Amino acid sequence: MPNAGRWYALAGLVIVLDQLSKWLVLENIGFGETIYVAPFWNWVLTFNPGAAFSLLADQPGWQRWFFTVLALGVSGWIAIMLRQHPQQKLLSLALAMVMGGALGNVIDRVRFGAVVDFVQWHVAGYYWPAFNVADSAITLGAVLLIIEQLTAAHKKEIS
Repeated sequence: MPNAGRWYALAGLVIVLDQLSKWLVLENIGFGETIYVAPFWNWVLTFNPGAAFSLLADQPGWQRWFFTVLALGVSGWIAIMLRQHPQQKLLSLALAMVMGGALGNVIDRVRFGAVVDFVQWHVAGYYWPAFNVADSAITLGAVLLIIEQLTAAHKKEIS
């Protein structure tokens, strides 16, 4: 039976890349500063006290600990799932990406009280909420989980 260690290592790599990118941003971009990259893309430095798309960002502070505990709980569950299913490559890849992203953002919540975001996409005057490497890993992991579930369901129908 394959070992879950490689999936934990992938989650760790996501955390390292996330924290390294945030360190670079914190060292080189001032809060609220916008650096033009392309007609659809800016670098910015923002702090998001909420969750994805600034969900609950306007709350007085309880959300920091709520999202921290939630991410730690989900990551613990994922760690167990990775131990039980390390041979399922797509599932494990998806879970490792989600776990690495969740823990990368937990580090920010503990250190800064909010998540460091810095990638801003926009088109025709519409700006998406800024995001980071951890958010990208969580999103990719979620998409892979959907694909895995759809292909697993299809395989069950065939057999």
